[in-house]
Formats: sequence, C-alpha cells, structure tokens
Amino acid sequence: MERGEKATAIGEIRTRFERMTSAVFLDFQGMSVEEVNKLRNEFRKSGVEYRVVKNTLVEQALKDKSWSKLLGRALIGPTGIAWCYDDPSAAAKVVKAFRASNQKLKVKAGLIEGQLLDDKAVEAELATMPGKKELQAKLLATMQAPLQSFVALLQAPAQNFVYLASAKQRQGGE
Repeated sequence: MERGEKATAIGEIRTRFERMTSAVFLDFQGMSVEEVNKLRNEFRKSGVEYRVVKNTLVEQALKDKSWSKLLGRALIGPTGIAWCYDDPSAAAKVVKAFRASNQKLKVKAGLIEGQLLDDKAVEAELATMPGKKELQAKLLATMQAPLQSFVALLQAPAQNFVYLASAKQRQGGE
C-alpha cells in the first residue's frame, strides 16, 4: 500500500469513528468465506458497516483520541470492525445471534461513547440494550399515557350517567 493510499484509508477510518455511535472489534480467524459473507449480510440488514482493517491504520487514525491506548489488545491479529451509526446495540445483537450458531467468531472489544468494553460486556450489556425502535416505542407509550388518562376522565361522567339510567330502568321494570 502506497503512502497516498494509506493516508486515504486512515482518513476513512477516522471518519467512521467520528460518525459512529458504537463499534465492535471482531476476530474472524478460522471462519470460511461463506460464513464471513453471511455475517456481512446480517450486518448490512441491520444497518451496520463492517470492514476488515489493518491494525496499524486504525492505530494511526485514532492516535489523537484519549481512549486509543486502551485498544492495544483489540488490535492484535486479524481485526474486523462493525460500526453502528444509528442504533448503538445493532452490531452487538448481530454478533450475539451469529455466535449462537458459529463459535469461531470472537469479540475482541467494543467501543461506545469513548468507553472501551471487553468481550463479555459487549455480549452481556451492549447486546441486551434496547434498540432505537424499542426506545421510540417506549417514548411514544409514555407520551400517550397522560392523554389516554385524560380521555378516560372526560368519558367517565357520561359513562356513569349511562350506568345510572340503566340501573333506574331495571329497577323501574321490576
């Protein structure tokens, strides 16, 4: 790789890390081409960008970040990085589901908001975090609850009047 190509690659990696909400560092050693392609397809479906990168290029791209020194162990051997831009837990969820059927895929580390997570924390914490759509649904339900209560309060007098009229009618009919 020539110097110009390296500079371009470093710039692209830096840009991905600046845009990301989270990243998962993976070791894909021992996996077949078919398995890696299946993993890439799963990432693509979830809106996650996955690339195999040279460790030295990642080190160069992140040298000005305060947390870059913590990545030392994650940048040994073959490294694939899954960047999430919208849903921080998307890559971790895909990895957890993929590892259920393929133990060759190893998680090296995770990164979210400048905090480095070890392999166990990626699968235990990041993968179980609610996704963007789940959080949106919870927010919508929280916003609708007071309105639903208000509508029920407005309907209560009319409903009670109907119950009273119905009771009087039954009482008068006896």
